[in-house]
Amino acid sequence: MGQLALHDSRGRTPHDCRRLTDALNGVRRRLRRAARRELARRTRLRACLSLVLLLLLTHAPDAALAQSGRNKPPTTGTPRGEAQRPRIVNPLPQPTATPTAPASTADADADAPARPPANTATTPPPTRPASAPAASSTTPVTTGASVNPTEIDEDEVVQIHSNLVPVPASILDAQGRAVTDLQLKDFELSVDGVRREIGELSRSETPVTMALLFDNSSSLRAGREFEVKAAVHFFKTVMRPVDRAAIYSVSTVPALVRPLTSDVNALVRTVEHFDKPEGATALFDAISVAAAYLKPQTGRKVIVIVSDGTDTISDLDFDKTLEHALAADCQIYAVQTGHSDNTNLRDLAAERRLQEFAAQTGGAVYVPRGHSDLDRAFEQIAADLAQQYILSYYPAEERRDGRFRTFSLRIPTRQGLRVRTRRGYYAPKS
Repeated sequence: MGQLALHDSRGRTPHDCRRLTDALNGVRRRLRRAARRELARRTRLRACLSLVLLLLLTHAPDAALAQSGRNKPPTTGTPRGEAQRPRIVNPLPQPTATPTAPASTADADADAPARPPANTATTPPPTRPASAPAASSTTPVTTGASVNPTEIDEDEVVQIHSNLVPVPASILDAQGRAVTDLQLKDFELSVDGVRREIGELSRSETPVTMALLFDNSSSLRAGREFEVKAAVHFFKTVMRPVDRAAIYSVSTVPALVRPLTSDVNALVRTVEHFDKPEGATALFDAISVAAAYLKPQTGRKVIVIVSDGTDTISDLDFDKTLEHALAADCQIYAVQTGHSDNTNLRDLAAERRLQEFAAQTGGAVYVPRGHSDLDRAFEQIAADLAQQYILSYYPAEERRDGRFRTFSLRIPTRQGLRVRTRRGYYAPKS
């Protein structure tokens, strides 16, 4: 008998249908990326127009006085160069004229993951011209200078480059309880199978710099009110005066809606006033952008994801996103929302990706079974951060080849303990 061929009403075989479906999916992806590029272009254009308008308003009185021959009356207060310094505040341009004092913090190299650190320190000049703002396609920029003094201008930092690799570790006993009485002599660190010396050991008093990635796409409309309340409770109970946090809205295009700040009230207002969930989910892109934003900071760097883990439109894939997070020394915690006991309704691949993000970076994934468990999930993250050990490793003898180095951390002095830490780091490249 001859081979039986199946055809639809138009004479197409299943193979033809699959090829047509793949072609249509490719067209959809290209259209989505084109829409995102157009949105980014418009965002940069609005920022530039706002800056030009601000410059015209600033210098117009000076030009009028010069033409009339009159001397400008003496003024007091902050020089114009400082008053008009651009700041990252929120997605909408709101130029004001209230001066603020520049913030200063330690800054590591924020270039590509394989770039080697230097041994020099540079300090920015005391003033910055208003004509040189920083614009980004994923981070909304404004030129206003009326900012909470605790918010950080990422262009005004003291750059201190160091070979230090932080190794945050959570130690649990057989019952899952945190072990908090260990000393430096109890730890044994191996890098690529070779035992290495640990420089020092600190505890939870180390400041935390955090980025909350809040899934604001159309896939998470159900239960949004409960998620907002849990996030508000998290900020109110976790944040200390030495800690800072930023908030990203994860949708078709990730957006920084609240820059780094220690103002808990500002963080709460941002979460409470999120726009209506809509659009696709660019989760991988958001993680990469947040990692790059946190990379220049010192101390512990944590990314907290509130999402079901599904990614529908990112340009980056999982491996490249994980590489960026590890290169920035970030821990990833996730509160996985939208859980269902019915496996047919769950995105199992997305769940595995969240688990892998956390396992590779030394974080954890918490899966609330219902709305009542959301607060408990955030409380578990807060408890984990409060009970961590921070080990300092200085890789002075290793080659600068940009390759990934694997970590192995043990507690040889005690039996039955479970160690949760990052799996390794990327060496600098000379």
